[in-house]
Amino acid sequence: MATASRKTTQAPAKRATSAVASKTTPRAARAPKAPVAQEATALLKADHKLVSSLFEQYEKTRSTARKKTLVASICMELGIHAKAEEEIFYPAVKAALKDKELVPEATIEHASMKELMAQVEGKEPDGEMFDAKVKVLSEYVKHHVKEEETEMFPKARKTKLDMKALGAQIAARKDELKASWPLSEDKPGILSRVVEAIS
Repeated sequence: MATASRKTTQAPAKRATSAVASKTTPRAARAPKAPVAQEATALLKADHKLVSSLFEQYEKTRSTARKKTLVASICMELGIHAKAEEEIFYPAVKAALKDKELVPEATIEHASMKELMAQVEGKEPDGEMFDAKVKVLSEYVKHHVKEEETEMFPKARKTKLDMKALGAQIAARKDELKASWPLSEDKPGILSRVVEAIS
């Protein structure tokens, strides 16, 4: 009997709480909040951390199917990240810093990474050469990330660039790119094959 009386006393309290909540907060006002704009370098660092985690998972797995899935994720994340940087972040930083070194070097590093990505993306993880390509890609990315995070990002933050606005632009562009992935016009290696064909 004590159990039954506890249940009846608790139920009205819960109803009262929800009634108060519905009276004080209209349903439309309880809609999810818009995401807070992230500062550009923080957003790009989060990408770096994600890709690093994917490479670590790749190194630990022995499953061919898992390797293929991880490589697809790595290539997608790197491809989208690089395109957003090249279209939005790099031009803004280059102009703000009047840079003639950091951004051109970073762009060349992206090109090298894209060439390696083309050699593994969509391919079957078929042994040591495939693993070696993923390993070298990982090392390229680590080197690139280190230069961005220790040289380019600190210099960019010291400029008058609105890093939150830049971050919002990058986030929006990344969403667009994810929705249309894979980007056939941006497949690495196509340009070099075209040049070879017409030479």
